[in-house]
Amino acid sequence: MSNALSDDMIRDYRESGYCFPYRVLPEAEAQSYRDAIEVYERAQGKPLAGKYRYKVHLLFTWARDLIRHPKILDAVEQLIGQNILVWTTNVYLKEPHDGRYISWHQDKAHWGLDVDDIVTVWVALSPSNRRNGCMQFVAGTHLGGVTEHTDTWESNNILTRGQTIKAHVDPDTSIAVELKPGEASFHHVKLWHGSDPNQSNERRISIAIRYIPTRTRQLYVEKDFATLVRGEDAFGNFEHEPSPEIDMAPEFLQLHDETTTAQQRILYHDTDKTEYGS
Repeated sequence: MSNALSDDMIRDYRESGYCFPYRVLPEAEAQSYRDAIEVYERAQGKPLAGKYRYKVHLLFTWARDLIRHPKILDAVEQLIGQNILVWTTNVYLKEPHDGRYISWHQDKAHWGLDVDDIVTVWVALSPSNRRNGCMQFVAGTHLGGVTEHTDTWESNNILTRGQTIKAHVDPDTSIAVELKPGEASFHHVKLWHGSDPNQSNERRISIAIRYIPTRTRQLYVEKDFATLVRGEDAFGNFEHEPSPEIDMAPEFLQLHDETTTAQQRILYHDTDKTEYGS
C-alpha cells in the first residue's frame, strides 16, 4: 500500500470525516471515462439520467474497472478493513447553469445500512471547483449521530427525496472540495455535505463509489445487492453482483433493473414514491 493514504490523510478522515485530494487516475484516463459517458449519451440522444445514473458498474466496463482500482482499494482498506463490498455507484452530472444542487444531508440517514464505517470515494471526471458546484463538507459532523432531515421533493435538488438537514448550516464553515480530473475525495457516511448549482459554462461530471465492510446489514429490505471487490464475505448479507464483459450487456440490463429496484425501495423508504428522478 505504498501509494495509499498518508498518515495525515487518515488522521484527517478520522478527525474531520473526509480527506482529499487523492490522485487515482491520470487526467487522460479520467477524460476517457468522461468520453465513454458522453459517447453513450450521444447515441441515446439525451444525458445519462434516472436509474442509469445508479449502479453504473453493472452497465459500463470502465466503471467495473474503476471500483476495483488498486489505488482506491488500498486506501479504502486503510479506512474500513480488508473485506470490502461496493454497495452502489452514482454518476453525478451538473449541466451549465441548470440550477440543480444537492442540499445539506447525511448519507447515513436514508441508506438503511447498519454500520458507520462506510466511505464514499468521489472521483472527478471533470474539474470540480466552487464555480461549477463542487462538494462542500462540514468538518467533524460525522462524530455525532444522524441528525433530523426533512424531505423537500424540490425539483432542482438532485437527491432522491430532496432530503435536507433541518439544522442550520453556516456555509462559511464549510470546506470546498476542489478536485482535478482523476483526483478523488473520501467522506464518511455521517458527514454533512452538499453542493451548489453549476454557475460555469462547462459540465461537472463525477462518479461516487460507496464502499461498505462485508459485515454490513441492510435494514430496509430483505434482499439487497453488492459487489465483492476485495477480501472475503463471511456474512452473506448481500446478493453478490457479477461483472459485465461489455457495456450495456442485455443480461446486465435485467440485473440492473432488479438491483436498482431494490435501491429505490431503500432510498424511498417510508414514502409513496417508487421511481428515480433525473
